[in-house]
Amino acid sequence: MTWLDDQKIPLGRWMKAFFDWIINSFPVFFERIDDGLSFLIDGTLSVLEAVPALILVAGFCGLTWVLQRQWSRVAIVGGCFLFVINQGYWDETMESLTLILYACLVCMGVGVPIGIKAAHNAKFSRALRPLLDMMQTIPTFVYLIPMIALFSIGMVPGLVATCIFVLPAPIRLTELGVSSVPVALREAALAFGATPRQVLAKVELPYAFPQIMAGLNQTIMLSLSMVVIAALVGADGLGVPVVRALGSVNIALGFESGFVIVAVAIALDRMLKVER
Repeated sequence: MTWLDDQKIPLGRWMKAFFDWIINSFPVFFERIDDGLSFLIDGTLSVLEAVPALILVAGFCGLTWVLQRQWSRVAIVGGCFLFVINQGYWDETMESLTLILYACLVCMGVGVPIGIKAAHNAKFSRALRPLLDMMQTIPTFVYLIPMIALFSIGMVPGLVATCIFVLPAPIRLTELGVSSVPVALREAALAFGATPRQVLAKVELPYAFPQIMAGLNQTIMLSLSMVVIAALVGADGLGVPVVRALGSVNIALGFESGFVIVAVAIALDRMLKVER
């Protein structure tokens, strides 16, 4: 054991040196990313906060009806958001929804194409799998350390850490959906003269749509689960009262904000969940 201790692999020092090199080599690059994302987040949040809460609730209910065509789900979504207003957490909810919105845009925009590529290329899929396993296994708090070094504190490091943690979900579910398309469907499309791009657009993506939407649902739920952790690096939203309750051992505040997070999760799930 003494020999093993003496021959410790300096993994921590290697990672520190790597991030020190990134920070020192590309400071302007990360400043531009920080400024750009901060501008988008602040602009979106300003728009959401300018709209009266009840009008937004009505909009969410209308979107639920368009997507689901079930009055029961519309009632659940409306009731959940009215509960948020009743508890006095509407502004914090808008901040968290802004973070979730951009996390979904990034993760789905990157994850779906990668998932399609993995479904069509077995070697790429095998090479990608260990990386996805590592991204999902590393404790989320570890992601916050380099994010603070790269972007300081605020919404941006919380968003970037959320995207890294959530990205494997849409990749895996998109790959699962596309790879599960029956061979007979592909062969029939090719027999009628479809190009590979047409097979993807007309056969594979429609068949895999429920799995892709499940990936979106998981992206939303995992992003929402990150709001508390993101609050530790200065991100605004529903995680702030939870962290405040933890610091002051405030049971009432903790359960109050916790139930609000549950209500938002239920509303988003009922709004966007697609069943085959």
